[in-house]
Amino acid sequence: MPSDIEIAQKAKLKKVSEIALSLGLVEDSIEHYGQYKAKIDLKLNPQLAGRPDGKLILVTAISPSPAGEGKTTTTVGLGDALNRIGKHAIVCLREPSMGPVFGLKGGAAGGGHAQVVPMEDINLHFTGDFAAIALAHNLLSALIDNHIHQGNPLGIDPRQVTWKRVMDMNDRALRQVVVGLGGKVNGQTREDGFDIVVASEVMAIFCLAESLKDLKQRLGNIVIGYSYAGKPVTARELKAHGAMAVLLKDAIKPNLVQTLEHTPALIHGGPFANIAHGCNSVIATKLGLKLGEYVVTEAGFGADLGAEKFIDIKCRKSGLRPSACVVVATIRALKYHGGVEVADLGKEDLQALERGLANLHKHVENVTQHYGLSCVVAINRFNNDTDAELALVRERLAKQGVNVVLAEHWARGGAGAEDLAREVVRLVEANNHQMRFVYDDADSLWEKMRKVATKVYGAADIFAPRRLLVQIEQLQNEGYGHYPICVAKTQYSFSTDATARGVVKGHVINVRAVRLAAGAEFIVMICDDIMTMPGLPKEPCANRIDINDDGVVSGLF
Repeated sequence: MPSDIEIAQKAKLKKVSEIALSLGLVEDSIEHYGQYKAKIDLKLNPQLAGRPDGKLILVTAISPSPAGEGKTTTTVGLGDALNRIGKHAIVCLREPSMGPVFGLKGGAAGGGHAQVVPMEDINLHFTGDFAAIALAHNLLSALIDNHIHQGNPLGIDPRQVTWKRVMDMNDRALRQVVVGLGGKVNGQTREDGFDIVVASEVMAIFCLAESLKDLKQRLGNIVIGYSYAGKPVTARELKAHGAMAVLLKDAIKPNLVQTLEHTPALIHGGPFANIAHGCNSVIATKLGLKLGEYVVTEAGFGADLGAEKFIDIKCRKSGLRPSACVVVATIRALKYHGGVEVADLGKEDLQALERGLANLHKHVENVTQHYGLSCVVAINRFNNDTDAELALVRERLAKQGVNVVLAEHWARGGAGAEDLAREVVRLVEANNHQMRFVYDDADSLWEKMRKVATKVYGAADIFAPRRLLVQIEQLQNEGYGHYPICVAKTQYSFSTDATARGVVKGHVINVRAVRLAAGAEFIVMICDDIMTMPGLPKEPCANRIDINDDGVVSGLF
């Protein structure tokens, strides 16, 4: 069986100009990055404003596991399948971070015969968006330390600088650092640290902004820390937002590529859902809705993290509304949540599957009851799934009023997801739902956290030490109480214990840190030991990635 990268390397791609032409884009609006990648300049397509919007399909999943679920693969396969049954579909995805590419997870361009291509380019640098975001973020960091060094007229308290530095790689050694060592000429000595780029507030702003003007305004609103007088200090006061916007002027244009079956794909932005809001850019999603009849997009990790933030942050801020939802699961992953170890997942085990189904039931409940969306469960098929196991899943989900569709897009491409596409179209045409938020804007920040924890995570309660409760109350009093919250939490469990499988009941969600993201306009609630700068595993993916003398990459995925 060929690997994902081998399948991608053998694919015959269309030139990106042909993909753009199929979307009705004018030639001058396409900025080529080689033959198979391009950026789209929205200003050069004024005719798009008058087009009606297509239907937005959200793909989410059960809690991630070592067994694999295949959410991105399903997103791509569904887009291909919708085109096969006569619907004009576009795929909208996040850009991969090189943290997981070289770390534990590997590439993020789909898999098997349901991939976006050119796969190596997409996973490695792509069009340079992440580099531009890192530069804009670190420019602000440099300007902060330079301002302090050059006399500090704003009175910034070095002990209260909350703005960290970033890089797009997992490096635990940089979580906490000291800068300015070596004497007066090297600036003020102070504690600092690094986050990964996907956790940057600049990334969040990039993905929520709706124009260059909006982007610049939001960048100016970033709060970098506090003065000696306790006053928030913004990037605008440092005169940083203009230069930051300049660094992002090209990055903000959506990227156009294609799937293996030549379905147009917009890949733009890439915040993680466990430490950020987990959605591709609003600009790309709205562009897709003008260009296609159906837009298939994904939210990071499970429906408790990515889908909740998609609804409560992205949809709340942008006005976007999904027309249907797909919840991806595998028989293997469900058995893992039922207590089976990875080595034994290939064996039929109906009892373990029954236990693991509780995880799927809870995610479906979140989608249908708390987000108010119609959904279908897509079983991403593996060869050793048995008929009895598939029948059990269908039987149990029927009691929730949700259909289960077997999808074989990994092995067969769009042809293997046609049944899923037809069910999605049926849900859209039935229009039997009304999306709703988990909490109201008027709820206090702490009440928002409580509602997400108790409704979506099934927690019994939430907890924070007194110093954080005081900080949250201060944010409330400073006028940030109407902001949504962005929970940074392990993706592997409904609780904050990454080892807890299935569904956890009676647990308490512990909040250990709070961050203001005034430019992105949300409050980050960091729970337990989640890290905004991940570390590499014992055997990182980087150890198997290589390139031969002819420039052919191997081991990427």
